[in-house]
Amino acid sequence: MALLTLTNAHLAFGHVALLDGADFALETAERVALIGRNGTGKSSMLKILAGLDKPDDGLLQVERGLRRTYVPQEPQFAPGISVFDAVSEGVREAKETREKFENHDGVDHDEMDRLQTRLEALGGWDWERRVDETLHRLDLDPQVLVEKLSGGVRKRVALAQALVAAPDVLLLDEPTNHLDLDAIDWLADLLKTYRGSLILISHDRAFIDATATRIVELDRGQLCSYPGNFTAYEATKQRELESEALANARADKLLAQEEIWIRKGVEARRTRSVARIGRLEVLRATHAARRDQVGQVKLEVATGGQSGKIVAALDEVTMRYGDRTLIDKFTTTVLRGDKIGLIGPNGCGKTTLLKLILGQLQPTSGDIKLGTMMNVAYFDQMRAGLKLDATLADTISPGSEWIEIGNSRKHIMSYLSDFLFAPERANAKVMSLSGGERNRLLLARLFALPANVLVLDEPTNDLDIDTLELLEELLANYSGTVFLVSHDRRFVDNVVTSTLVWEGDVSPGLWREYEGGIEDWQAQRARSRASGGARGAALAPAVAAAPAPAPAPATPAAKPKAKLSYKEQRELDELPKKIEALEAEHKTLETALASTELYTQGKDKIAAAQARFAELDELLLGMMERWEELGRK
Repeated sequence: MALLTLTNAHLAFGHVALLDGADFALETAERVALIGRNGTGKSSMLKILAGLDKPDDGLLQVERGLRRTYVPQEPQFAPGISVFDAVSEGVREAKETREKFENHDGVDHDEMDRLQTRLEALGGWDWERRVDETLHRLDLDPQVLVEKLSGGVRKRVALAQALVAAPDVLLLDEPTNHLDLDAIDWLADLLKTYRGSLILISHDRAFIDATATRIVELDRGQLCSYPGNFTAYEATKQRELESEALANARADKLLAQEEIWIRKGVEARRTRSVARIGRLEVLRATHAARRDQVGQVKLEVATGGQSGKIVAALDEVTMRYGDRTLIDKFTTTVLRGDKIGLIGPNGCGKTTLLKLILGQLQPTSGDIKLGTMMNVAYFDQMRAGLKLDATLADTISPGSEWIEIGNSRKHIMSYLSDFLFAPERANAKVMSLSGGERNRLLLARLFALPANVLVLDEPTNDLDIDTLELLEELLANYSGTVFLVSHDRRFVDNVVTSTLVWEGDVSPGLWREYEGGIEDWQAQRARSRASGGARGAALAPAVAAAPAPAPAPATPAAKPKAKLSYKEQRELDELPKKIEALEAEHKTLETALASTELYTQGKDKIAAAQARFAELDELLLGMMERWEELGRK
C-alpha cells in the first residue's frame, strides 16, 4: 500500500495550471526526485504532499499515523534560538509528551497508559541523546545562536531538525543549496541509507543520480514517472520528446490538409462530408487543447570587447586576517578565455581570492599584476541589489524599452521572452516570481551588461535543469574569462578548464591549481594520496625498527638553480619585443574588423584578415606560455 496517494489533483495560479489532473503515489523506502521547469509548481506540490497546502481539487490520501517532515529552501528559525533548541524542535511532540507524563498530577490511570504508549512509539525517553548524536554527526555546535550562522550551516541545522524527528516521509526542497561539496557528499551518503521514504526537489544532477531511485517530472501540469536515476531518465526523456514532436507534426499536417479541404467547399456525398467535418472539429479541439513543450531559454551575452591577453598574474601572494591565513604564497597566471572554478568549503576564502585576482583587495604580501581593458560583471552583487518592488522591465533596462546585445538592439519584451517571461509579465513585480524565476531574471540582467570577465557566484541555485544545460553551453562558447563558484559538480565539470582548490586541511592557506574540473581534481588528489599512503606504509616499519637515530651526515649544499642556456637567455630577451609587435598588429586588425571599410574589399580580404587575427591569437598565447616557462627557470 502506498504511503501517500495524490489523485486527480488540480492547482492553478491565475490562468496558469500548475497541476492539471495529476496523479502521484509514494511507496515505502522509495527515494523520488521531483524535477521540472522553474515556475511549474514543484514546491507547491511538495507542500501539498507535506500537508501544508491543499490543491484546488483532487484527493490526497495519507496512511494512518504517517509522520511527514518538510524542509523548505530557505529555513526560518525563531530569533535568539540556539542550535540545540532549534534541532530539538524536531522532537517537540516527544518532549511535550514526556513532560506531561513526568508531571502527572491530576492525570488518571488511562491517560497515563496512553502517554506511556505514545512515548515509547516516539522514542521520547531519550530524545536528548538523539539530538546530541545528530548534532555530532552534522558537526554542529549546540550552543551557537542560529542567527549567527552562514546560510550553509543553517541548512544543516534544518536538516538536523528533520532527521532527529525520524519521519516516515522526508520532503526536501533544494537541499543542496548553500552546501559545499563535502556537505553534499555527506548528505547523499546519508539519504542513500535513510530507512524512510524521501521526496526531494533538486537541480543538482550528480546529487539526484546518487540518491534517487525514481524520477518524477512535472511537465505542463502532468506528472510522468521514470524508474531509475537521472542518467536513465535523460535517455528515456529524449526518446519521448522525439516521438511527441513527430506525432504533433503529423497531426498538424493532417489539420492543415483538412482546413484546405473545408475552404474549397463540400464536394463529396453529404454523409461522407458530415463525417469529415466532424473529424476536422475534433482535430481543431485537440490542437487547441494541446499543451506544447515549454520553449527553451535563449541565452546570449553582450561582450565588452577583448581584455588584454593576461587578466592577472599572482606571484607568491599571501593574505592574512589577524592570525588567520586565508591564502599562503599562491602563484598563478590567468589568461584571457580561461574558465576557472574555485573549489573549497564555505568560509575558506574563495571570495577573498577572487577579489585579489580582480584587484579589489591588496595582499598582505606578494605581487599582483592586473591586465588591461577588463569589463567585469558580477552575479553575486546583482543578487544583493535585486529590488522586489521593481518591475521585470525596469530590472533589465531601467528607463528604456531597448537593450543593447553586442552590435544589435532588442526590445525589452523580446529579450524577456528569450528568458521565458511572457510579455504580459514585463510589468509584474519581482516579488511575484519564484526563486528559480528570480535567478533567471538575474541571468538576463547579467548577460545584458557588456563584459569580458564574468564572475558567477552560485549561479545554479534554483535554476531548472534545462536552463542549466543552456547556461553551460553559453559559458563553454564564451570568448571572455569566467570565474565560477559553484558546488554543482556536473555544471563545473562541463564549464571550467581549470580549478583553484583550497587544501587548507593540508597546510593553512594552501591553494593549488588543477587542470580540468572537479572530477579531474578528485582523481588527481586520490592518486596523490594513494601514492603518499603507500610510501608512508613502506617507510613505517623501517622507522619503527631503528633503535636510535644515526648521527646526521653533513647537510649537502643546496643544488644551484639551473641557469638558462645562451640560446634560451637570448630567446627570453627577445620575447617582449616580439609580443609587443604582435599585440600591435593584433590591435590594428581588431580595429579593421570592427570597421565597415574592410567589408567593402571583397570576401577574400575579409577571410584573410579573420584568419590572420585567429593566427595572432594562437601566436600570442604560445609566446606568453613560453615567456612564463623561461621565467621560471
